[in-house]
Formats: sequence, C-alpha cells, structure tokens
Amino acid sequence: ARAARGQIDEVKAYVKATKGYLPFKGMPFKWSDGTGKDFPRLSVKVRDEIVAFKAGDELKVDESGVVGAGTRLKPEELHELVKKYGDEVVFFDGRNAYEAAVGKFKNAIVPDTRTSKDFIHELESGKYDDIKAKPVVTYCTGGIRCEVLSSLMKNRGFKDVYQMDGGIVKYGEKYKDDGLWEGSLYIFDDRMNMRFSEKSKDIGICAHCGGNTSNYENCAYMPCNNLVLICENCKTDKATCSEECAQHLAVL
Repeated sequence: ARAARGQIDEVKAYVKATKGYLPFKGMPFKWSDGTGKDFPRLSVKVRDEIVAFKAGDELKVDESGVVGAGTRLKPEELHELVKKYGDEVVFFDGRNAYEAAVGKFKNAIVPDTRTSKDFIHELESGKYDDIKAKPVVTYCTGGIRCEVLSSLMKNRGFKDVYQMDGGIVKYGEKYKDDGLWEGSLYIFDDRMNMRFSEKSKDIGICAHCGGNTSNYENCAYMPCNNLVLICENCKTDKATCSEECAQHLAVL
C-alpha cells in the first residue's frame, strides 16, 4: 500500500493486520495528519516496477530491498556525514522537479525531470560527472524512489552514494524545520503539500507575480492542465501556466 487514511484506531488496525503477514512484518509506516478526503478510493495495480524508472532489466531485488543500492542514512547519521565532509556532500533530489520547487534540502541538485523515466537520461547526460567521486545523498519523499535511484547511480560510476532512510518524511519528523531542509513537502493527495512546523517557509515562485508560495494549481486551459505554482493573490478560475495557455483560453 502506498498510503491509507482513516480514523486513528482504524489505521492502527490496518497496520497491525498488514504486519501480521510475514513478508510485511518489517514494513515501515509513516504517519501524518490528513483531512479525511485524501484518498477517496482504493486502487490496486500490478506493475513491473514499484517506481517507473524503466530500469526493470537492470534492477535486482532481494529480501533486503534493491541490490546494490546506496548506504542507508538515518537523519542523525546524515548530520554526522555533513559534519565530517562539509560542503563536499552533495544532496541529489530523487523526485520530479516540480516537487522540489516547493521544498528541498539546502543547495541540493534538482535534476531536470518531470517523471521518474527521465532520470536515466539525466544520469547519462554527463551533467553530473563532476560529483561522481563525492559523497552523494539521494533523497525522496518516503525513501522508495531514492533506493532505486541510488542503485542506478552506482551502476553509472558514482562512487560514494547514500540514500535517506525513510525519506524526507522521517527527516522532517526528526528535525522539522531546524535542520537542512527548506520549504514544504509535496505530496500526492488532496493536501498537495505538508509542513513540518510553523517555521516552514514558502520557497516556490508564483508563475504570475514572482512571489513566494507553495500553492499548486492546475492550468485552467484544460488541454494543458499542467501543475503551476500560483499564489493565493493571483489564483483565479482562469489562471494558466503560461501566456500561450492564457491566449488559448481567451478564445474558448
């Protein structure tokens, strides 16, 4: 299950039942407050890959996870690594670029990706050859995508690769906004993003006025429908992601 919602007693019962199945006994669960409308229906799908990097033939999995993945780092171990190596440590975002627009680790590399399928091309583009000998920390929302990504990076010559154990969620639970994270966390439900504390700052840039925001909307021109950062002041029923879409919308 990617995510589940419900009353706290119901969710605890679900977790208990899931862990009662031996292969899922050690499955980690991440908790957060929701609205009760985050997941309106159950969806069960069979996929060749849990994350669609289009690298199924390359990846190998055993009972411990992805074979050859990066070294797992707990939040406190990440801080120890940064303390030891300082600015040599490179944070590498394993999410889509639009997710990183509202929150990321400070000074992180954000690859030019719109879907996970774009990562292999990015890694093989030569853009990141200068960091192949540096300690690279991959991270993602919950720790799944960066497990796969760290393996793909090692297979392509990155020498010292780590993965954030439990992802951004576990880091935020530990350090909230008093650590190396900045902004809010993009999530794939009706909430769109979550904040770790009241100190959280908006780092996203409104496409219309250039002000800071974490608010995503879909482009009002339906054939486009792309996500676009639009602040509350600029949000209208006809807010689009570009001038081109605005012109198309005007003639409808």
